[in-house]
Amino acid sequence: MEKKQFQAESKRLLEMMINSIYSQKEIFLRELISNASDAIDKMYYKALTDESITFDQSQYYIKVTPNKEDRTLTITDTGIGMTKEELETNLGIIAKSGSLAFKTENESKDGHDIIGQFGVGFYSAFMVADVVTVITKAFDSDQAYKWESEGADGYTIEPCEKETRGTEIILKIKENMEEETYDEYLEEYRLRAIIKKYSDFIRYPIKMDVSETKPKEGSEGEFESVQEEKTINSMVPIWRKNKSELTTEDYENFYAEKRYGFDKPLKHVHISVDGAVRYNAILFIPEQMPFDYYTKEFEKGLELYSSGVLIMEKCSDLLPDYFSFVKGMVDSEDLSLNISREILQHDRQLKLIAKNIKSKIKTQLQTLLRDDREKYETFYKSFGRQLKYGVYSDFGANKDTLQDLLLFYSSKEKKMVTLDEYVSRMPESQKYIYYASGESNERIEKMPQTEAVAEAGYEILYFTDEVDEFAIKMLMTYKEKEFKSVSSGDLGIETNEQNEDVTEEQKALFDSMKELLAGKVKDVRASKRLKTHPVCFSTEGEVTIEMEKILKAMPHNENVQAEKVLEINVNHEVFQSLQDAFTQDKEKLQLYTSLLYHQALLIEGLPIEDPIEFTNKICKVMV
Repeated sequence: MEKKQFQAESKRLLEMMINSIYSQKEIFLRELISNASDAIDKMYYKALTDESITFDQSQYYIKVTPNKEDRTLTITDTGIGMTKEELETNLGIIAKSGSLAFKTENESKDGHDIIGQFGVGFYSAFMVADVVTVITKAFDSDQAYKWESEGADGYTIEPCEKETRGTEIILKIKENMEEETYDEYLEEYRLRAIIKKYSDFIRYPIKMDVSETKPKEGSEGEFESVQEEKTINSMVPIWRKNKSELTTEDYENFYAEKRYGFDKPLKHVHISVDGAVRYNAILFIPEQMPFDYYTKEFEKGLELYSSGVLIMEKCSDLLPDYFSFVKGMVDSEDLSLNISREILQHDRQLKLIAKNIKSKIKTQLQTLLRDDREKYETFYKSFGRQLKYGVYSDFGANKDTLQDLLLFYSSKEKKMVTLDEYVSRMPESQKYIYYASGESNERIEKMPQTEAVAEAGYEILYFTDEVDEFAIKMLMTYKEKEFKSVSSGDLGIETNEQNEDVTEEQKALFDSMKELLAGKVKDVRASKRLKTHPVCFSTEGEVTIEMEKILKAMPHNENVQAEKVLEINVNHEVFQSLQDAFTQDKEKLQLYTSLLYHQALLIEGLPIEDPIEFTNKICKVMV
């Protein structure tokens, strides 16, 4: 019997294809089952065009049979089978696609679509098998044929006996090696797990003889192991069902079955698109943040299917980082089954799907915000920080997408509000959107810097997340209103105090204090924002004190510092003590200046350089 050579370019191409396209060896079973499903689909198409053929779906199935003794794994289908010429064409040329050609020639009818590209997927069998044997008998043919190959060296084809139409693929599983265990592909539990993982939604039954323990007939208390043929796959995916047939409970069950999370989803969206790109998707917005969400171990992405066959467990290209919390799946008939992560990144259809999904997620979040505020706030508590990271990242490229989804605590409303709600309440006299940053709402509430803004009757947004100010700096404005920190040098508020000029005596005092605090503050000046407190810091420049704290906590921080200005309340009793010390006791002025500076540090939650010296100075004042 003559051994024929592959027409594609030899062993190097075969090895390169197997190693680059498939990162996991278990994929081989997915590929062979998909090919078997294709063969049954072809029989279905044949029945559509030939009235003499009756397509009885109950007669069509795929069977997986492991044999540990012979070390073989057999995949059998009752599909259309192959002629000798088709064996030559489909299996003789690596990456030749019998299914793809068939799909091109036949329009999709009644929801039946050819899944794969036979040539490439078939050769994944050589990842786990030393020898691959194909026994096939084509529809309307009396002769069966046997195709056999040991890999890139070539293949043989010869006539053989086979009673029924269809194809058997017999894999002679490799012996175990030090770094690889091939025995697992003969284990019933492992094969069932692979089928459920990748091929659960193939539309035809995938059968296996399954071992079960049952009570032994005629004897009490004794059990025996019996084998029963069972269908392993679910067959009908939930996303292909009519939305009107499904309940919220159905979606929640699917969420739990797929192990998307231990919580219940806050919202789901079921998408069916039939346009420039065809796909179905079910997306979930979770209630709780995964425990590893902000760790490097967390992987974002949606499950990606091609006609019901899992291509990738986590396709990160389908979700932008700022929506990485979304769980779910996408199934498209327009994606090739044989596709690597590298190829996917440049896939036009995938980019279209990702764009549509991003738009759908935003719409669903806006709907949740508008129609169910309580649920949205639950979501925001878990994932609001991620939206703010999205505003800050990529130099603010996504700020227009995300700005209307942001919430901040309001000093007036005493609850979370949107930027739109804030702006809609602004009086005509108010120039800026005011915000204050701190560790908690309670601490911000007590900040001296908020006094002037609060007295003017203006609302203040409280920033308590470390990313808040960075995101707002990137956002810059909202509806043409600029953001302004209550610690900024110029608050844009007209007050009576602004008309009071600093006297020469006061100016000399502040210059003296500035000299005493040289290198620590940029300036010392009379405050226009303080009402009841004696002292506070304001800042000049882009870096605020909260930003300084966050940046200093980072590695390689390069000692970034805010330009601090020490502001003194000239209407406070303490100021009189300062003036007295300035004219009568320079040593006491130095003491008071140091205490006020450290008081401002404490108010901001900044560390005191020498706590012992500070406490000694307090004692000095007391005695």
